[in-house]
Amino acid sequence: MQETKRQPRAWITVAVLAAIGLVLAAGGAWLIALGGSWYDFIYGAGLLAVAVLAWRRSRWTFWLHALLLAGTVLWAIVEVGSDFWSLEPRLVMPLVLGLWLLLPWVWRKLRPLEESASRSAKVGAAALGFAAVLAIAVGMIAAFRPVGVHGSAELADAAPARDSSVPDDEWRFYGRTPRGDRYSPLDQIRADNVRNLQLAWSTHTGDTMRPGESQAGTDAGHEFNFEDTPIKVGDTLYVCTGHSWVLALDAATGRKKWTYDPHADTRADVYLACRGVAYYKAPPGTATDCPERIIAPVLDARLMALNARTGRPCEDFGEHGFVSLRQYLGHVPAGFHFVTSPPLVLHDRVVLGGWIYDNQATFEPSGAVRAFDPVSGKLVWAWDIGHDPQNWTPGPQDQLTRGTPNAWGVYTADAERGLVYLPLGNATPDYFGGKRRPMDEKYASSIVALDIDTGAPRWSFQTVHHDRWDFDVPTGPSLVDLPGPGGATIPALVQTTKRGELFMLNRVTGEPVAKVEEKPVPQGAVPGDWSAPTQPYSTGMPSLAPKRLSEASMWGATTIDQMMCHIEFRRAFYEGQFTPPQLNRDTIVYPAFDGVIDWHGASLDPAHKLLIANANYIPFLISLAPREPAERAGLVQPWNGAGNEPAVKGQLAPQYGTPYVGRVHPWLNPMGVPCNPPPWGTLTAIDLVSRRIVWQHPIGTTRDAGPFGLHYNLPLPTGVFNIGGSMVTAGGLVFIGATADDYLRAVDERTGKVLWKARLPAGGQANPMSYAVNGRQYVVIAAGGHAGLGTRSGDYVMAYALPDGKPGDRQPHTR
Repeated sequence: MQETKRQPRAWITVAVLAAIGLVLAAGGAWLIALGGSWYDFIYGAGLLAVAVLAWRRSRWTFWLHALLLAGTVLWAIVEVGSDFWSLEPRLVMPLVLGLWLLLPWVWRKLRPLEESASRSAKVGAAALGFAAVLAIAVGMIAAFRPVGVHGSAELADAAPARDSSVPDDEWRFYGRTPRGDRYSPLDQIRADNVRNLQLAWSTHTGDTMRPGESQAGTDAGHEFNFEDTPIKVGDTLYVCTGHSWVLALDAATGRKKWTYDPHADTRADVYLACRGVAYYKAPPGTATDCPERIIAPVLDARLMALNARTGRPCEDFGEHGFVSLRQYLGHVPAGFHFVTSPPLVLHDRVVLGGWIYDNQATFEPSGAVRAFDPVSGKLVWAWDIGHDPQNWTPGPQDQLTRGTPNAWGVYTADAERGLVYLPLGNATPDYFGGKRRPMDEKYASSIVALDIDTGAPRWSFQTVHHDRWDFDVPTGPSLVDLPGPGGATIPALVQTTKRGELFMLNRVTGEPVAKVEEKPVPQGAVPGDWSAPTQPYSTGMPSLAPKRLSEASMWGATTIDQMMCHIEFRRAFYEGQFTPPQLNRDTIVYPAFDGVIDWHGASLDPAHKLLIANANYIPFLISLAPREPAERAGLVQPWNGAGNEPAVKGQLAPQYGTPYVGRVHPWLNPMGVPCNPPPWGTLTAIDLVSRRIVWQHPIGTTRDAGPFGLHYNLPLPTGVFNIGGSMVTAGGLVFIGATADDYLRAVDERTGKVLWKARLPAGGQANPMSYAVNGRQYVVIAAGGHAGLGTRSGDYVMAYALPDGKPGDRQPHTR
């Protein structure tokens, strides 16, 4: 007894083992009751037993923990195989606890005092050491296992289809050309010299986040983002900002030539962004003081035309340079209509739609698409699916059909054929479709081709039937000419989607080029709604859609928060993709409304027929609840559409005009970690001729992310959530910002290997672009952050180039 008193006990070790064991055993029991795995309960109960044995300084302490660790390794291999990220939450905590017990100063406090028992404990410790070595070996084998798809593209010399309307050294549209390929034919910057790329200049726009726009805390629902892709015309870059400012910059130096602030009233707007502006040059002989003009959206539902040389409003456009986009829409509550994407200016038409406030009401303003005269600002045509004919010119007292699907993303076009391609969303709200009309059902979540001169519809193709998951088409397709039978050329387009399906269609007829099949999907709906029996799957193309979730696939940073995800998975309703939203129960939606691929789309190399797409993989939770209890609780107020919308509490989707309110949010566990395993972001190259994935790799690291929203500067290569897209160049490079770790990267188009990267001063949630001036090629990205993603906010425009006069560098030219 005297010897025992002189030997200190491992109080901290015992307490930690007991606490972890108690949490896992209790949570594991709950999981068993929900029909889930027994592992967490068994491991938790085992840790409690180890804690008791450790307190008693029993010889069996090390034996039991060795058994638990070895059993965990075997169970993990059986359940998830050799996937490193799936093994991590299963093995790291048990391994760390086992190694802790083997530390000399811990061992001395746990070993039995009797000599014979102490010898047995040493053998048990050796067994525990063997189990630890086994766990480490399994982890190391998994860590060296290739992740993704590793291949190499053949980039033989080939001449891309040239667009003579855009000089090679310019970038005149959001995607450089109306075709939306985001491809630069310049090749001064190449895979063999990109390592020398350096900052050439940077400029502050002066437009920064204001109080109430951070999407955090009391600012929730209002976010300021810098999503602009500049255009370059002549020697000038044109940039727009989150508060609708437009700037002209010297393309060689970044010097500001002019800035115009339209003083947009953004108080009611929940999404503050401008993705780009458009350029128009009037035909010779046009009577105007503004022969070259920049046409840009203003967030308070206006369209403005500015003199490209001076930045002053063009007096002959609308009323002193402005056109109200509220005209023909009837009553527009504050914040219910605004434009975030650049208009398409082509064939002497300014074509644009707008962003309709999601999930607020069935009676929202029209989603009609309109075309204006770029000189006078007069309405030329409107495409309104509720009118016969659909293309018409409304008079001063006419109103476009309310509540129709809208087209808020970037439009693309076939200039030679006079076709503009619209990416359509849904008739609001997104998560209940019981009030939709036949015309809404026909066009929602579709690609629509219109005659750009008249607005007459030519064809439509629906990517989702009766969409109740916010799978609207977020951006226009990329156009490409593909080899066909007998040496013919197929005029094709590739449409990216939030689902991760890639639809390849004939852009003249809308018929599938790659096979599309209708497949049965989960059924069931809340009262008053219904489910489409089948949905279209692009089976003739590779799919970027995520794998179906299971309890075994749930993830966490540790064993404990992984168990929480197991419990949440069992409590939620999930039957795979297209699981119908449930009443008073969380529904797992995966993929979800933020993509696989969102508004940034994909880039396309027309010379080598490669599509480059960055993708996201984060599930969301949706739930619906009866409206009346929510109104009685004061969460939402009754509203018939008159005046402005009443305040809504708790970030609910009020869905006025339906029997339900909704709630939607990312599926993160209590530590703020996704419940699905990495990679959470990927970059993929797809051969459009063979229709196969050439390479696919995770993109981005956790440098600026971590549990509980803290930044640990630990750059784990998990692939991360990304907003913003890529561009591809004739130099064999893919440039991409987008990721939440605030880097601009240059990727080898052949292999997907990152060849160069630069840390940005703020988030680069925008598509980069490239141009040349004075014989020097530049790569430019807007770095101002994204409040919704939580990246650093700023107001930077960053330009990178090779050092002047570097030996071996050639003048930019095209292939």
